[in-house]
Amino acid sequence: MAATPKTPKNTTPKPSVYRSEHQRDVVNRLKRIEGQVRGLIDMVEAGRPCEDVAQQMSAARKAMDKAFYRMMACSVMEAVTTTESEVDTFREVERSARILEKYA
Repeated sequence: MAATPKTPKNTTPKPSVYRSEHQRDVVNRLKRIEGQVRGLIDMVEAGRPCEDVAQQMSAARKAMDKAFYRMMACSVMEAVTTTESEVDTFREVERSARILEKYA
């Protein structure tokens, strides 16, 4: 019987433990935001006072920011858990930092 060669431990990326959980979280947040935006449309069409609409817009905007930061946290966690070397990890974290700088 021929022995099968063993694969070195750090040659393949670890499966992302965080991706599906975080993806589900972000999707749920976006669905709630979608409901908030529909509510805003109804408020405007119903002629609700500007201050009421502004308050709800602010809440929707903050919810969107939280969804964005949650998505970025997933990006960083994935970079840390799936890269094969410190250099790759550094590059991926830097990429996430550039995205934050650009869009946050």
